[in-house]
Amino acid sequence: MSSARPASRRPHRIVPRFAVPMAVLCAATACTSTAGPAPTPSMGTTPATAPAPTPTPSTPAGPPGVLFDSFRYTGPDDPALTTNGWTVRTDGGGPGIRDTWTKDGLSFPVTDGAKGGRAMQLSLATDGTPKGTQQLEVGRTEGEFANGTVAARVYFSDRPAAGGRAGDHINECFYAISPSHASPKYSELDFEYMPNGGWDATGPRIDTTSWRSSTQGDRDTRSTKRSLAGWHTMMMTAENGNVTYSMDGRALFASDSKTFPREPLSIRFSAWLIDLPAAVTGPRTWDMKVNWLYQQADKTLSLAEVTKTVDGFYAAGTAYVNTVPKR
Repeated sequence: MSSARPASRRPHRIVPRFAVPMAVLCAATACTSTAGPAPTPSMGTTPATAPAPTPTPSTPAGPPGVLFDSFRYTGPDDPALTTNGWTVRTDGGGPGIRDTWTKDGLSFPVTDGAKGGRAMQLSLATDGTPKGTQQLEVGRTEGEFANGTVAARVYFSDRPAAGGRAGDHINECFYAISPSHASPKYSELDFEYMPNGGWDATGPRIDTTSWRSSTQGDRDTRSTKRSLAGWHTMMMTAENGNVTYSMDGRALFASDSKTFPREPLSIRFSAWLIDLPAAVTGPRTWDMKVNWLYQQADKTLSLAEVTKTVDGFYAAGTAYVNTVPKR
């Protein structure tokens, strides 16, 4: 049975319209020339030097319908981040502490426990005031997920990485959402982890929610009460009108056709504060991390299948691939 959210559920997130860059692959190879052999020169003549063939880009290697990223970037201003289809939010609005979205807390450090030794890190910081707060969101500029499987290995935090003490109503999210908040086919699929609860509900808990529109409360949802501190593989599968949310291979919740995505969704990660409790004082920083993202269009995969494919990309030294068709 789905659990109901409190009436004070957050105002729904405003989704900015991002400029859409052309997606390319990091490791594209060059085609060989298709020109035939040069003619044999006549006796007594000097062979003409044939011009060197101009390499042309080939169709990038990779299985069809796949998006994979191991987040091997240098920082939020790395051109490859944009080229590979990501946008870091810096506009105003909500949810959480309004107008506090910034790229300053985004980094890609060497990380203990991360496959390949690196991860994307979203460092939310606050001193308990709106002016001293920075929230983070990183998302795909295009809607790419509509049917199939999307998974990410995510590190959730129960306590600040530096300063302060536990108590902030932080929301650590992996979700998929319509690129335009104003879309008549608006849809949203959420993993929202709240180690200290929020909206008058206690934590730790993770909410799994499928929104059928952006109207307050118009969704199917379930809360699972447990600590998720550490690394977990979070996965959503969408097939035959049902969306299933799972963690480490265990199903948490399934929503039906009423809330099935009606258009391709943008995959995103965010860390934000529901409010600023007066009882929690002093500067503090919370770290959410993402090791990798994997999507397979139009196929429902098991955790073992996802893990095998991701392991193969790492073994081959593949940092990024995108063969998801335009929808």
